[in-house]
Amino acid sequence: MHIPKGSLLFAASALVGVLIVSACAPQSNTGVAVNSGADAAGTLRVPADYRDTYQYLGTWAVAADGTPGSKEMHIVYASPGAAAGHRATGTFADGTTLVKEVFEATTGPMTTGTVSHTKALKGWFVMVKDSKNSHPDNKLWGDGWGWAWFDQGAPTKTKSTDYKTDCLTCHLPANATDSIYVDGYPVLKK
Repeated sequence: MHIPKGSLLFAASALVGVLIVSACAPQSNTGVAVNSGADAAGTLRVPADYRDTYQYLGTWAVAADGTPGSKEMHIVYASPGAAAGHRATGTFADGTTLVKEVFEATTGPMTTGTVSHTKALKGWFVMVKDSKNSHPDNKLWGDGWGWAWFDQGAPTKTKSTDYKTDCLTCHLPANATDSIYVDGYPVLKK
């Protein structure tokens, strides 16, 4: 079968166009993932495919009380482009979504020593950057972020009712770094 040269060029150009559109599709015009943790009305949720599309930022181990090891592991992800943007500017861009998975941890002996690892997902903490105060009447938005906790099994139904009482107190020590403990995220460092 003979295929004219022009047809091959057109097919190759079309394929490149599809690949470019596909690569750009998850991004909004601000470079922030369209699959964010909030909709236009400010309703917060856990993004459906964050493990596949978001960037891993780091893990926190919460020490167990009075025993060796950790009682919780916190694994944190950021929406596409957020880490690169933060490295360039020192801040997260509006629309950036951070997802923290909170796992119950278990600790036991391994060949490398006593090791803690994740056991069972307890839930998610989601934050969405909003320096413009876009949702002033929503008690889950303020101080530059949307804030919400979601129990395991309910990624679209927040348990938080007011970020000031449910979320902000844990983040006050990180006030100088926009309420985020950036020291625990090596990918944010230049």
